[in-house]
Amino acid sequence: MKFPLVMCAGLILLFISSCTEVSQENRFLRTRGQDIVDGSGQKVLLRGVGLGNWLLPEGYMWKFGPEGDRPRKIEKLVNDLIGDEKATEFWRQFRHHYITEADIARIAELGFNSVRPALNARLFLSEGDTARFVEESFALLDSLVSWCRKHDLYVIIDMHGAPGGQTGANIDDSPRDLPELFTDGRNQDRLVDLWRKIAERYCDEPAVAAYDLLNEPLPRRTGAADQYAHLVEPLYRRITAAIRAVDPHHMITLEGVDWSNDWSIFGEPFDDNVFYQFHYYCWNRPDNLNDISHFLARREELNTPVWVGETGEKGNTIYWATTQYFEANNIGWSFWPWKKMDTRNTPYSINRPANWDQIAAYSRGGDKPAAGVAQQAFDELIDNIQLANCVYFPDVVNSIFRRAPVRIEAENYGHQGYNTSYYVADTTQRSEYYRVKEPVRIELIDFVENQFWSEQYVRLQTDEWVACNFENPELQSARIVVKVKKETDLAAFTFSLNGIVKSYTIDGADWIEIAADASGLKPGQNTIKLTVTDGEIGFDWVDILPN
Repeated sequence: MKFPLVMCAGLILLFISSCTEVSQENRFLRTRGQDIVDGSGQKVLLRGVGLGNWLLPEGYMWKFGPEGDRPRKIEKLVNDLIGDEKATEFWRQFRHHYITEADIARIAELGFNSVRPALNARLFLSEGDTARFVEESFALLDSLVSWCRKHDLYVIIDMHGAPGGQTGANIDDSPRDLPELFTDGRNQDRLVDLWRKIAERYCDEPAVAAYDLLNEPLPRRTGAADQYAHLVEPLYRRITAAIRAVDPHHMITLEGVDWSNDWSIFGEPFDDNVFYQFHYYCWNRPDNLNDISHFLARREELNTPVWVGETGEKGNTIYWATTQYFEANNIGWSFWPWKKMDTRNTPYSINRPANWDQIAAYSRGGDKPAAGVAQQAFDELIDNIQLANCVYFPDVVNSIFRRAPVRIEAENYGHQGYNTSYYVADTTQRSEYYRVKEPVRIELIDFVENQFWSEQYVRLQTDEWVACNFENPELQSARIVVKVKKETDLAAFTFSLNGIVKSYTIDGADWIEIAADASGLKPGQNTIKLTVTDGEIGFDWVDILPN
């Protein structure tokens, strides 16, 4: 059959147009059932880091008290101390230096594949009766996206502080400690307008993975969730409709009420490219690995991916435990935050400027420092926030990624279950504090009531064992040390690394450190197994150290 030339040309153009559309669509991440996939259909597990304190400063990261607990109060404090003109320049420098291409390059180098920048709406859309979009702030976000494109990272844009505030607390820059996003329709209109503006700007940008519509709305403890939770999903639908009018490509992620974790507000998914999010902080005292089974059950009902938008703010034991737990259940995560001041539990720490204690005391109602003292402290802060001047903690990052060199706490055995990650004779027993739904005995070491950090250990009897995996990206050889304690007169165990088994007998009544055989170490994934062969033994940790 012959086609007219015009018809053939038309078919060719249609084919080219169709191919272009498919090619365009294939540049973006999207959801497929319970997975996130790239354009080739390969599963992508988002392992990211939160860029907090940059475009929405948080008082606790500045060591500030009530008069500096949120962005607008921090801004007022800086103005009070050094004057409006110098304060304006301070903030320009702060935003220019807090996150730079050096940060993004380092984030990628360390193995993260995504970032979640926390946005304050009023930085992008001014407050007052005549709101206007602020191009200078969009330029900052543009730079971030371009750096991430260059370094193969994805961006999840997080509306951390919505117009009027979505929580009624300091974390969203609430002006009056009320969730005025839900009490003033004008604020909702502005949020919709802002999201449409963001979507218009990045609709063709595949480095942007998703839009996080609202961070941690409506806590229950204040009564806000009881009053306004019914308004959240309708607002999500409205924002999504505005985004889809200009952007058919990008994923949308939705958070529940009560700090993201109450999903009772959700019905069936209302968009075919949406995934749900919860936040996961283990602040129990003693430490406890919080159960996520209810989120897994909802995932089955919703048949969408699930993602942890924030986790962290604790210590290496919990960091290893949580990312291991998530990934064993096909859940990606974003560690919070990338850096903050004078800390030991983030990838990077910002050195505290000289005389900073005077600034912090002023935020708690103390005496006002002299303008010169304050200016010097703020100038030093600008230097200190730059990545080259920050302190790096490899143990934090290695714990997050579960890779050597690293300390593996014995209670962080794997999550593959009975006869794969552990064996115990009595499967009816339960740990009192940590992993409380599992039968491996986990006990406390010298815990003081209300202590933020706790030490725990695994206690096993003859023939019982635990096993876990770790990655080895670069060590050619290693020293391995096991901390143990015998609970019976005779006590012996085997240490297995990738199937190479060596036996050890424990002498003495106290905790001791035993050098274990590291000859089985290999590149990539490694498996350690600790088995009691005689008596009863406590296992505290295993250190994998460079030779």
